[in-house]
Amino acid sequence: MATKVYIVYYSMYGHVEKLAEQIKKGAASVEGVEAKLWQVPETLTHEVLSKMSAPPKSDVPLITPAELAEADGFVFGFPTRFGMMAAQFKAFLDATGGLWRTQQLAGKPAGIFYSTGSQGGGQETTALTAITQLVHHGMIFVPIGYTFGAGMFEMEQVKGGSPYGAGTYAGDGSRQPSELELEQAFHQGKYIATITKKLKGAE
Repeated sequence: MATKVYIVYYSMYGHVEKLAEQIKKGAASVEGVEAKLWQVPETLTHEVLSKMSAPPKSDVPLITPAELAEADGFVFGFPTRFGMMAAQFKAFLDATGGLWRTQQLAGKPAGIFYSTGSQGGGQETTALTAITQLVHHGMIFVPIGYTFGAGMFEMEQVKGGSPYGAGTYAGDGSRQPSELELEQAFHQGKYIATITKKLKGAE
């Protein structure tokens, strides 16, 4: 039976989505793992999104809280808002009370990835403050640590991400994830999928 890894994210301008696509590829590269992309619902109106120059959403399906219970492991992604996860993702997690009451997510591994506007914009705090959501569900936070190797110590070029998880810098919105950032995202997907598979096999 396949190990299911869900990559669940919110992306307004596409930066988080690009990382999510690579994380899915990384997870799917592990034999016996079925990786699937999901978006959380938007909370802003089309009018507001238009004024913010947000592009149309992709055709990645929307997830419901109940569908989280189907997965064996997760990688959650979102842009930062003042150093914390975007309200859209928090609103989705706020709707998981039923899963919390029954502890259906307890013991399941989860990683975190993110996008920020600047180098001091929350590459670590966005993940750090999101861990509280995992803790209340009894989930196991899986950071990538320094398993990405030399890429973690890159100093010649701007690179998002941290030991907490893969990341990118959006800048004014025009900057797209670099090759190194995409490689780190692929690594995170493969790393978490491997751990998820091990945990499922130990049941």
